[in-house]
Amino acid sequence: MRVVAELPHPDCKITIFSMNMKYIIKFEQGTLEQTYKLSEMDLINGVDSVFEILDEDFIKQVSARFQDMRADFMTAWKKYN
Repeated sequence: MRVVAELPHPDCKITIFSMNMKYIIKFEQGTLEQTYKLSEMDLINGVDSVFEILDEDFIKQVSARFQDMRADFMTAWKKYN
């Protein structure tokens, strides 16, 4: 797996990898991660197509999902303790 790009963003770290004819888009926020996989064959303009997909609306949805993930984990953690 090789890093193709890193995109700066104030809400999360965004890294794009290439592996086995797929682009893997990884979002990280603290201890949480979200990953999305896209076949390189499905993208007309290669990694430039990935940049087009990662618009601000999509990133806002990813950030909101991080909040939900954190809340879900905290609920599970409180049950454990």
